[in-house]
Amino acid sequence: MSHPFDLLTPDCVLDAVERLGLCTDARIMALNSFENRVYQVGIEDQAPLIAKFYRPGRWSAAAIREEHAFAFELAEQEIPVVAPIQRDGESLFEHAGFYFALFPRRGGHAPEPGDLEQLYRFGQLLGRLHAVGRRRPFVQRETLNVAGFGHAALAAVAASGFLPERLHAAYRARAGELLARLDALFARVDYTPIRLHGDCHPGNLLLRDGQFHIVDLDDCRMGPAVQDLWMLLSGNREERTRQLGELLEGYQEFNDFAPRELALIEGLRSLRLLHYSAWLAQRWDDPAFPASFPWFTAAGYWDEQINLLDEQLAALEQPPLQLQPW
Repeated sequence: MSHPFDLLTPDCVLDAVERLGLCTDARIMALNSFENRVYQVGIEDQAPLIAKFYRPGRWSAAAIREEHAFAFELAEQEIPVVAPIQRDGESLFEHAGFYFALFPRRGGHAPEPGDLEQLYRFGQLLGRLHAVGRRRPFVQRETLNVAGFGHAALAAVAASGFLPERLHAAYRARAGELLARLDALFARVDYTPIRLHGDCHPGNLLLRDGQFHIVDLDDCRMGPAVQDLWMLLSGNREERTRQLGELLEGYQEFNDFAPRELALIEGLRSLRLLHYSAWLAQRWDDPAFPASFPWFTAAGYWDEQINLLDEQLAALEQPPLQLQPW
Protein backbone atom coordinates (compact mmCIF):
# COMPACT_ATOMS: atom_id res chain seq x y z
CA MET A 1 0.00 0.00 0.00
CA SER A 2 1.42 3.39 -0.97
CA HIS A 3 1.70 6.34 1.37
CA PRO A 4 1.96 10.05 0.45
CA PHE A 5 5.50 10.21 1.84
CA ASP A 6 6.54 7.56 -0.70
CA LEU A 7 6.50 10.39 -3.25
CA LEU A 8 8.93 12.46 -1.22
CA THR A 9 12.08 11.23 -2.95
CA PRO A 10 15.50 12.90 -2.59
CA ASP A 11 15.02 14.49 -6.01
CA CYS A 12 11.66 15.87 -4.89
CA VAL A 13 13.23 17.36 -1.75
CA LEU A 14 16.07 18.97 -3.69
CA ASP A 15 13.71 20.31 -6.35
CA ALA A 16 11.49 21.87 -3.67
CA VAL A 17 14.44 23.70 -2.12
CA GLU A 18 15.88 24.82 -5.45
CA ARG A 19 12.53 26.21 -6.58
CA LEU A 20 12.98 28.81 -3.85
CA GLY A 21 16.06 30.12 -5.61
CA LEU A 22 18.60 28.23 -3.53
CA CYS A 23 21.40 26.25 -5.12
CA THR A 24 21.85 22.91 -3.39
CA ASP A 25 25.00 20.83 -3.50
CA ALA A 26 22.85 17.67 -3.88
CA ARG A 27 23.76 16.44 -0.40
CA ILE A 28 20.74 15.40 1.61
CA MET A 29 20.49 13.62 4.95
CA ALA A 30 17.27 12.39 6.56
CA LEU A 31 16.91 13.42 10.21
CA ASN A 32 15.03 11.66 12.96
CA SER A 33 11.34 12.49 12.63
CA PHE A 34 8.21 10.33 12.47
CA GLU A 35 5.33 12.78 12.33
CA ASN A 36 6.86 14.74 9.46
CA ARG A 37 9.85 14.25 7.19
CA VAL A 38 12.88 16.39 7.97
CA TYR A 39 16.12 16.63 5.97
CA GLN A 40 19.41 18.44 6.19
CA VAL A 41 20.08 19.85 2.74
CA GLY A 42 23.46 21.11 1.63
CA ILE A 43 23.55 24.59 0.08
CA GLU A 44 26.35 25.78 -2.20
CA ASP A 45 28.78 28.10 -0.37
CA GLN A 46 26.43 28.35 2.63
CA ALA A 47 25.62 26.43 5.78
CA PRO A 48 23.18 23.53 5.27
CA LEU A 49 19.49 24.18 5.87
CA ILE A 50 16.82 22.01 7.44
CA ALA A 51 13.83 21.26 5.23
CA LYS A 52 10.70 20.12 7.04
CA PHE A 53 7.89 18.53 5.01
CA TYR A 54 4.62 18.42 6.92
CA ARG A 55 2.54 15.27 7.09
CA PRO A 56 -0.25 15.65 4.51
CA GLY A 57 -3.67 16.16 6.04
CA ARG A 58 -2.52 16.83 9.58
CA TRP A 59 -2.48 20.64 9.72
CA SER A 60 -4.11 23.14 7.41
CA ALA A 61 -1.95 25.82 5.81
CA ALA A 62 -3.57 28.36 8.15
CA ALA A 63 -2.64 26.27 11.21
CA ILE A 64 0.97 25.91 10.06
CA ARG A 65 1.21 29.64 9.42
CA GLU A 66 -0.09 30.20 12.95
CA GLU A 67 2.76 28.02 14.24
CA HIS A 68 5.24 30.08 12.24
CA ALA A 69 3.74 33.36 13.44
CA PHE A 70 4.14 32.19 17.04
CA ALA A 71 7.80 31.37 16.37
CA PHE A 72 8.38 34.82 14.85
CA GLU A 73 6.62 36.48 17.79
CA LEU A 74 8.90 34.63 20.22
CA ALA A 75 12.00 35.48 18.19
CA GLU A 76 11.04 39.17 18.18
CA GLN A 77 11.20 39.03 21.98
CA GLU A 78 14.68 37.52 21.73
CA ILE A 79 13.47 34.18 23.03
CA PRO A 80 15.86 31.58 21.57
CA VAL A 81 13.58 29.61 19.29
CA VAL A 82 14.44 28.08 15.94
CA ALA A 83 12.04 29.98 13.67
CA PRO A 84 11.48 29.20 9.98
CA ILE A 85 13.30 31.09 7.26
CA GLN A 86 11.28 33.56 5.18
CA ARG A 87 11.66 33.97 1.43
CA ASP A 88 9.99 37.08 0.00
CA GLY A 89 7.96 37.43 3.19
CA GLU A 90 6.65 33.84 3.14
CA SER A 91 7.69 30.96 5.41
CA LEU A 92 5.36 28.18 4.22
CA PHE A 93 5.84 26.74 0.77
CA GLU A 94 4.21 24.01 -1.29
CA HIS A 95 5.73 21.53 -3.71
CA ALA A 96 4.38 18.30 -5.23
CA GLY A 97 1.44 18.31 -2.84
CA PHE A 98 3.53 18.86 0.31
CA TYR A 99 3.66 21.87 2.59
CA PHE A 100 7.22 22.53 3.69
CA ALA A 101 9.37 25.06 5.50
CA LEU A 102 13.08 25.78 5.81
CA PHE A 103 14.94 26.30 9.07
CA PRO A 104 18.50 27.23 10.01
CA ARG A 105 20.51 24.30 11.31
CA ARG A 106 20.90 24.47 15.08
CA GLY A 107 22.87 21.69 16.72
CA GLY A 108 23.10 20.93 20.40
CA HIS A 109 22.50 18.28 22.98
CA ALA A 110 19.66 17.50 25.33
CA PRO A 111 19.90 18.63 28.96
CA GLU A 112 21.02 16.42 31.81
CA PRO A 113 18.02 14.80 33.54
CA GLY A 114 17.38 16.36 36.92
CA ASP A 115 20.09 19.02 36.65
CA LEU A 116 18.78 21.72 38.98
CA GLU A 117 20.76 24.60 37.49
CA GLN A 118 19.54 23.73 34.01
CA LEU A 119 15.96 23.40 35.26
CA TYR A 120 16.18 26.90 36.73
CA ARG A 121 17.27 28.19 33.32
CA PHE A 122 14.52 26.22 31.59
CA GLY A 123 12.06 27.83 33.95
CA GLN A 124 13.26 31.28 32.92
CA LEU A 125 12.98 30.36 29.26
CA LEU A 126 9.48 28.89 29.59
CA GLY A 127 8.32 31.79 31.72
CA ARG A 128 9.30 34.14 28.90
CA LEU A 129 7.68 31.88 26.29
CA HIS A 130 4.41 31.72 28.21
CA ALA A 131 4.40 35.47 28.81
CA VAL A 132 4.20 35.81 25.02
CA GLY A 133 1.78 32.88 24.78
CA ARG A 134 -0.71 34.64 27.06
CA ARG A 135 -1.02 37.67 24.81
CA ARG A 136 -3.57 36.16 22.44
CA PRO A 137 -5.06 32.75 21.66
CA PHE A 138 -4.47 30.43 18.75
CA VAL A 139 -7.40 30.42 16.34
CA GLN A 140 -6.51 27.60 13.96
CA ARG A 141 -4.70 25.14 16.21
CA GLU A 142 -6.10 22.51 18.55
CA THR A 143 -6.66 22.76 22.28
CA LEU A 144 -5.21 20.14 24.59
CA ASN A 145 -8.23 18.69 26.37
CA VAL A 146 -9.78 15.41 27.51
CA ALA A 147 -12.13 15.24 24.54
CA GLY A 148 -9.44 15.33 21.88
CA PHE A 149 -6.54 13.61 23.61
CA GLY A 150 -8.56 11.19 25.73
CA HIS A 151 -12.01 10.21 24.44
CA ALA A 152 -11.03 10.52 20.78
CA ALA A 153 -7.85 8.54 21.44
CA LEU A 154 -9.78 5.69 23.06
CA ALA A 155 -12.24 5.62 20.16
CA ALA A 156 -9.35 5.48 17.68
CA VAL A 157 -7.68 2.58 19.49
CA ALA A 158 -10.95 0.66 19.86
CA ALA A 159 -11.68 0.98 16.14
CA SER A 160 -8.13 0.31 14.95
CA GLY A 161 -8.10 -3.48 15.10
CA PHE A 162 -4.75 -3.50 16.90
CA LEU A 163 -6.16 -4.12 20.38
CA PRO A 164 -6.20 -7.92 20.95
CA GLU A 165 -9.67 -9.34 21.43
CA ARG A 166 -8.83 -10.88 24.80
CA LEU A 167 -7.74 -7.45 26.11
CA HIS A 168 -10.43 -5.36 24.45
CA ALA A 169 -12.81 -5.27 27.41
CA ALA A 170 -10.08 -4.73 30.00
CA TYR A 171 -8.43 -1.90 28.10
CA ARG A 172 -11.70 -0.11 27.42
CA ALA A 173 -12.80 -0.51 31.05
CA ARG A 174 -9.54 0.92 32.47
CA ALA A 175 -9.43 3.71 29.90
CA GLY A 176 -13.09 4.53 30.48
CA GLU A 177 -12.57 4.76 34.24
CA LEU A 178 -9.50 6.91 33.73
CA LEU A 179 -11.35 9.25 31.36
CA ALA A 180 -14.17 9.69 33.86
CA ARG A 181 -11.58 10.78 36.42
CA LEU A 182 -9.97 13.12 33.91
CA ASP A 183 -13.29 14.70 32.93
CA ALA A 184 -13.91 15.49 36.59
CA LEU A 185 -10.36 16.70 37.20
CA PHE A 186 -10.23 19.12 34.28
CA ALA A 187 -13.69 20.44 35.17
CA ARG A 188 -12.62 21.00 38.78
CA VAL A 189 -9.28 22.77 38.21
CA ASP A 190 -9.67 26.38 37.16
CA TYR A 191 -7.08 27.36 34.55
CA THR A 192 -6.86 29.66 31.55
CA PRO A 193 -5.54 27.97 28.37
CA ILE A 194 -2.59 29.75 26.78
CA ARG A 195 -0.47 29.20 23.70
CA LEU A 196 2.07 26.46 24.49
CA HIS A 197 5.03 24.67 23.00
CA GLY A 198 2.86 21.61 23.58
CA ASP A 199 5.56 18.90 23.45
CA CYS A 200 8.20 20.31 25.76
CA HIS A 201 10.25 17.24 26.58
CA PRO A 202 14.02 17.58 27.14
CA GLY A 203 14.80 16.62 23.53
CA ASN A 204 13.14 19.84 22.35
CA LEU A 205 15.36 22.05 24.53
CA LEU A 206 18.89 21.91 23.17
CA LEU A 207 22.10 23.28 24.69
CA ARG A 208 24.95 24.61 22.58
CA ASP A 209 27.78 26.91 23.66
CA GLY A 210 26.06 27.55 26.97
CA GLN A 211 22.82 28.66 25.29
CA PHE A 212 19.54 26.77 25.39
CA HIS A 213 17.20 27.08 22.44
CA ILE A 214 13.72 25.77 21.77
CA VAL A 215 13.05 23.58 18.77
CA ASP A 216 10.03 21.97 17.11
CA LEU A 217 6.83 23.95 17.62
CA ASP A 218 4.95 21.40 15.50
CA ASP A 219 2.68 20.50 18.43
CA CYS A 220 2.04 24.03 19.69
CA ARG A 221 -1.54 24.44 20.83
CA MET A 222 -3.73 25.94 23.56
CA GLY A 223 -3.62 24.35 27.00
CA PRO A 224 -2.66 24.74 30.66
CA ALA A 225 0.77 26.24 31.34
CA VAL A 226 1.85 23.20 33.35
CA GLN A 227 1.80 21.10 30.15
CA ASP A 228 5.14 22.66 29.19
CA LEU A 229 6.64 21.95 32.62
CA TRP A 230 5.79 18.46 33.81
CA MET A 231 7.77 16.52 31.17
CA LEU A 232 10.97 18.13 32.47
CA LEU A 233 10.56 16.43 35.87
CA SER A 234 11.99 12.99 36.56
CA GLY A 235 12.74 10.61 39.41
CA ASN A 236 10.86 9.93 42.61
CA ARG A 237 8.43 12.32 44.27
CA GLU A 238 11.09 13.98 46.41
CA GLU A 239 13.33 14.53 43.40
CA ARG A 240 10.49 15.86 41.27
CA THR A 241 9.44 18.24 44.05
CA ARG A 242 12.95 19.65 44.26
CA GLN A 243 13.17 19.95 40.47
CA LEU A 244 9.77 21.65 40.34
CA GLY A 245 10.97 24.24 42.84
CA GLU A 246 13.95 25.17 40.66
CA LEU A 247 11.86 25.19 37.49
CA LEU A 248 9.21 27.47 38.94
CA GLU A 249 11.70 29.76 40.66
CA GLY A 250 13.09 30.58 37.24
CA TYR A 251 9.64 30.63 35.61
CA GLN A 252 8.16 33.13 38.07
CA GLU A 253 10.89 35.66 37.40
CA PHE A 254 9.10 36.31 34.11
CA ASN A 255 5.54 35.02 34.52
CA ASP A 256 3.02 34.11 37.17
CA PHE A 257 2.18 30.45 37.73
CA ALA A 258 -1.07 29.22 39.31
CA PRO A 259 -0.14 26.40 41.76
CA ARG A 260 -3.59 24.85 41.31
CA GLU A 261 -2.45 23.67 37.85
CA LEU A 262 -0.10 21.19 39.55
CA ALA A 263 -3.16 19.01 40.14
CA LEU A 264 -3.31 18.48 36.36
CA ILE A 265 0.12 16.84 36.02
CA GLU A 266 -0.98 13.21 36.35
CA GLY A 267 -4.03 13.96 34.23
CA LEU A 268 -1.82 15.32 31.48
CA ARG A 269 0.46 12.30 31.77
CA SER A 270 -2.62 10.09 31.38
CA LEU A 271 -3.72 11.93 28.24
CA ARG A 272 -0.25 11.59 26.74
CA LEU A 273 -0.36 7.84 27.42
CA LEU A 274 -3.74 7.40 25.73
CA HIS A 275 -2.86 9.66 22.83
CA TYR A 276 0.40 7.82 22.13
CA SER A 277 -1.33 4.51 21.40
CA ALA A 278 -3.88 6.25 19.19
CA TRP A 279 -1.09 8.08 17.37
CA LEU A 280 0.67 4.82 16.55
CA ALA A 281 -2.57 3.21 15.36
CA GLN A 282 -3.48 6.17 13.16
CA ARG A 283 -0.01 6.35 11.58
CA TRP A 284 0.42 2.63 10.90
CA ASP A 285 -0.07 3.04 7.13
CA ASP A 286 3.18 5.04 7.10
CA PRO A 287 5.95 2.46 6.41
CA ALA A 288 8.22 4.20 8.90
CA PHE A 289 5.99 3.15 11.78
CA PRO A 290 5.90 -0.68 11.44
CA ALA A 291 9.65 -0.58 10.86
CA SER A 292 10.32 1.54 13.96
CA PHE A 293 7.64 0.31 16.36
CA PRO A 294 7.27 -3.44 15.61
CA TRP A 295 6.26 -4.17 19.21
CA PHE A 296 3.04 -2.14 18.80
CA THR A 297 1.16 -5.10 17.32
CA ALA A 298 2.31 -7.55 20.03
CA ALA A 299 -0.06 -8.50 22.84
CA GLY A 300 2.65 -7.62 25.34
CA TYR A 301 2.40 -3.95 24.41
CA TRP A 302 -1.28 -3.87 25.29
CA ASP A 303 -0.75 -5.80 28.54
CA GLU A 304 1.76 -3.13 29.48
CA GLN A 305 -0.65 -0.34 28.52
CA ILE A 306 -3.34 -1.76 30.80
CA ASN A 307 -0.80 -1.84 33.64
CA LEU A 308 0.14 1.77 32.91
CA LEU A 309 -3.53 2.80 32.94
CA ASP A 310 -3.84 1.15 36.36
CA GLU A 311 -0.77 3.08 37.53
CA GLN A 312 -2.33 6.33 36.37
CA LEU A 313 -5.56 5.56 38.17
CA ALA A 314 -3.51 5.08 41.33
CA ALA A 315 -1.46 8.23 40.68
CA LEU A 316 -4.64 10.31 40.41
CA GLU A 317 -5.51 9.23 43.95
CA GLN A 318 -2.29 10.72 45.31
CA PRO A 319 -1.97 14.37 46.34
CA PRO A 320 -0.40 16.53 43.63
CA LEU A 321 3.12 17.87 43.87
CA GLN A 322 3.35 20.90 46.10
CA LEU A 323 5.63 23.91 45.92
CA GLN A 324 8.10 24.06 48.78
CA PRO A 325 9.11 27.38 50.37
CA TRP A 326 12.28 28.70 48.76
